[in-house]
Amino acid sequence: MQVVFAQLLSIEVPMDIATINQRLLEGKLNNEVMFPHLFRLHQSAFVFPIDFGLEKLPQDPGILLIRGPRQYGKSTWLEGQVVDTIKTFGPGNAFYLNGDFIPNMEALSNELFKLAVSFPVKAKVKRIFIDEITAVRHWETALKRLVDNGTLKDILVVTTGSKATDLRRGAERLPGRKGRLTRTSYLFTPISYRNFHKVCHKVLKKNTLHAYLLSGGSPVACAELAATGRIPEYVIELVRNWIEGEIAKEGRHRSALVNILKVLFRFGGTPVGQAKLAREAGLANNTVAQGYIELLHDLGCVVPAYPWDLQKQHYVLRKPCKYHLVNLLVASCYDPNQVRSTAEFDQLSADQQGIWYEWAVAQELQRRSSLRGHEILKPLAFWQTKNHEIDFYDKEEGFIEVKRGKSNPLEFAWFPKQFEKRTLRVINQNVFTTTQLQGINLEDFLLEKSP
Repeated sequence: MQVVFAQLLSIEVPMDIATINQRLLEGKLNNEVMFPHLFRLHQSAFVFPIDFGLEKLPQDPGILLIRGPRQYGKSTWLEGQVVDTIKTFGPGNAFYLNGDFIPNMEALSNELFKLAVSFPVKAKVKRIFIDEITAVRHWETALKRLVDNGTLKDILVVTTGSKATDLRRGAERLPGRKGRLTRTSYLFTPISYRNFHKVCHKVLKKNTLHAYLLSGGSPVACAELAATGRIPEYVIELVRNWIEGEIAKEGRHRSALVNILKVLFRFGGTPVGQAKLAREAGLANNTVAQGYIELLHDLGCVVPAYPWDLQKQHYVLRKPCKYHLVNLLVASCYDPNQVRSTAEFDQLSADQQGIWYEWAVAQELQRRSSLRGHEILKPLAFWQTKNHEIDFYDKEEGFIEVKRGKSNPLEFAWFPKQFEKRTLRVINQNVFTTTQLQGINLEDFLLEKSP
């Protein structure tokens, strides 16, 4: 799906939802006042194609669950789909709700019922778009009731949200109620480096790769880096406010969150046990620490990587795991070094940059996995023995080792003996090819065509 995104500011909805839906019923579209994200998009100098695996909306009824971090373009995409539906199928074929402005489950249920009975008799399709539905506590109960009583039986409900608890834990908050669609759950992925490179390389030149790492593929951060060379503080604050707001909702503390993230930066790609994580972060016990990790996982910020047993084909959960920051914009926002520009990134030590490189690969593997339709935010895997360790193992991508500096085939001469029929890709500064080893730089890895 080639949908474009650009430099956007976080803004309040300037028109009340009832008025927006009245205009949609009449077919009167005014992006400037109805859909401000779209309006700002058309004014931007930097526009990025995005593909998160949904080529086009189905015409069949059902429920789509689309989740992803804030500041990654979900609202812009959703507004675009509302407008496209009205333009394609006519007035009254789409309605819009915003969970940030719905106080509770009962209000959501009432609004949905009101819209469901307001579609014209001759509507070609019936679509209700709900932005940030996960902001409404117990939203799934409202949908369940309306599906069960038949209110939504011939309607496509498209929901976005910034918390992937429902998808990460099996999307079974709506068991048997999502219709007969071939796929109902999606992770709204970052802009690919391939698309970022197409738009920004002429401006950023040699700084393109490191600019992408700092932006994490967030459209607003990408555009700001291309335009000004820095991630501005308003973007940092928007992301922090989102993360810390979710932390506060769960009765947790900002100071503990910051401590956890500092530990992740300190250990980078090194396996860490839960007890050590809690101890290093100054938390009471590993249960408390794991609670923060689970929440960051739900928000799509952190994904664990467990040792992988190749013979038994499963994760080895009893051993220490790695915690990868797979939202690199969040990494920028909480980086202890407060890196905001590529010049500042270049001043980091090789070891510090190496952590970012490994996290960039982790983010890309998550993106590719989501495009393939795999489990949302599933744990990553690495391989290790007493003598050797490989940073990533993925069934589709194979073995991947990440190094910030230069490597060579001699460094991995043990691999062909250990694995006679497998190949290893070594992301490093040298390019080389043997029968079972391939040296590739990070930029070329990220430029590979999406699945």
